[in-house]
Amino acid sequence: MLRGIFDGDAELYDRVRPRYPSGLIDALVQQAQLSPRSRVLEVAPGTGQLTVPLARVGGVLTAVELGPALAAVARRNLAPYPRAHVEVAEFEAWPLPPEPYDLVVCATAFHWLDPDVRVPKMRAALRGGGTLAVVTTEHVAGGSSDFWVEVQGCYERWDPDATEPGLRLPEESTVRTDVGEIERAHGLGPVTVRRFARDITYTADQYIDVLRTYSGHRALDHDTRAGLLRCVRELIDGTYGGFVVKRYLHELITASAR
Repeated sequence: MLRGIFDGDAELYDRVRPRYPSGLIDALVQQAQLSPRSRVLEVAPGTGQLTVPLARVGGVLTAVELGPALAAVARRNLAPYPRAHVEVAEFEAWPLPPEPYDLVVCATAFHWLDPDVRVPKMRAALRGGGTLAVVTTEHVAGGSSDFWVEVQGCYERWDPDATEPGLRLPEESTVRTDVGEIERAHGLGPVTVRRFARDITYTADQYIDVLRTYSGHRALDHDTRAGLLRCVRELIDGTYGGFVVKRYLHELITASAR
């Protein structure tokens, strides 16, 4: 199953996956009114990209991670925060503790969870007035715009079965947030969505490492992946001077438990 594929190189994942913007962290802390007295549950934390800044608030934090290697790195990153701990489990099967949480959050992994279970179980873990939060990450047009057009040629050549011909990154203004699942859920209040866009500059080596953490790339056979990554590297180094700028759009989706 692809959602477990990230555990294959947890150290690389921890090193190259981007952290979340400080504005998003601040907005989440404020929305959930977190304090050292708060209880937080994070679902699928990876190696702690969101977990660590939440742990700095000082409350009790539990993170439930499917991958044992990812969990081990997350524990290392959380070592300075003794009130934070990581459990290795599939969230859908993990037994909820009797004491509810003030915040239940899932960042850039919500789409991997069972749609029949994820929102009802996250809601069941919350106290009345608590906050359910989902953070999404979209790849949008911007940055080195010409590169993102040209690089599609690499994908059409090396992974044609999974690549839509002429595919282009969406403009930020055209991205539509699907909050229907949360809006329809029993016991959750109005949904709010806040957006945080940013650009990150990568060298060819750095960007290739990021690609090596993506599930679709990891699932390719060795020769196909090697050819694809070589094509991307040659384009960055040969046409773009060794650097590209990538634009990310993060969305913070929240709702209160009634």
